[in-house]
Amino acid sequence: MRFDLTDLRLFVAVAEAGSISRGAGIAHMALASASERISGMERMLGVPLLERGRRGVTPTGAGRTLLQHARAVTAQVEQMRGELRAFSEGLRGAVRMLSNTAGLVDIVPAALQTFLALHPAVDVDLEERTSAEIVLAVAEGRAEFGVVAGSSDPGPLQVRPLGTDRLVVIAAATHPLAPRASVDFAELLGEAFVGLSSGALHDHLAAQAARYGRRLASRVRLRSFEAIARLVEAGVGLAILPEAAAAPHLGNGLVAIRLNDAWASRRLLVCAIDFDALTTHARALVAELERQASAGEHSTPEVAARQRDVPPRDGLQGDDAG
Repeated sequence: MRFDLTDLRLFVAVAEAGSISRGAGIAHMALASASERISGMERMLGVPLLERGRRGVTPTGAGRTLLQHARAVTAQVEQMRGELRAFSEGLRGAVRMLSNTAGLVDIVPAALQTFLALHPAVDVDLEERTSAEIVLAVAEGRAEFGVVAGSSDPGPLQVRPLGTDRLVVIAAATHPLAPRASVDFAELLGEAFVGLSSGALHDHLAAQAARYGRRLASRVRLRSFEAIARLVEAGVGLAILPEAAAAPHLGNGLVAIRLNDAWASRRLLVCAIDFDALTTHARALVAELERQASAGEHSTPEVAARQRDVPPRDGLQGDDAG
């Protein structure tokens, strides 16, 4: 049997889109041509690769096997091109990475600032996802590497430590919970919340509430940590944020309260199928993430409090948890 790269890229696009027509569009191919190529692959193999239904297509058992190999082959080709780009001036490179909310608060932006300044011809395609989604995407070759919580199961992926992600509750200084050093998440389920409109942190907190058969009562959902802090200070509700995101806003009518739950203190990891097999640019960005994590330059609520001449709260101490 003989498949070319066009066949493999088309099949990956169709399988991921769940539609031959959408996959053809992604592959910049006419629908008739794409359908003929898929049918030709099935004739060559002697087995169906796709189950066709009213709502689209899904890979058969043979199709899933082909999809796994097609992703690996196309990823190797992209790696080869990335390596060669490093020797060719004027050609742009690209790195595809994913991160959970905690990574996007501090470590990832700091690493990107340095990396992009050193590599002006490289673009970074970055998306926020939950840790479970990131692990799956990296394992399937849809991203080169990702930043995930240490509590997630990396499966066969290689991992390297980056630091610790601690979630804290922020409240107005006038809120009844403000004097508390710590609180259990279960105690908060009757409170009103100000939260993020979407993203990995929102999904993670919703899942924790669901374990108690409850929903978070989100009065307002916003897109930025700064906007959330303003409404919390105004007494609209509580918020649960990564420690580094809360730090810049403490001391101006806001306090931070430690969450006692083990899942609120998690290690951050960077994961990849094989770090040594990453493209030159991807390896450089991973190295910068590790450098930023080990530099100890990230603010904590205690540091932010000292900068505002506000006594630090004992409730923001904690050990790593996985």
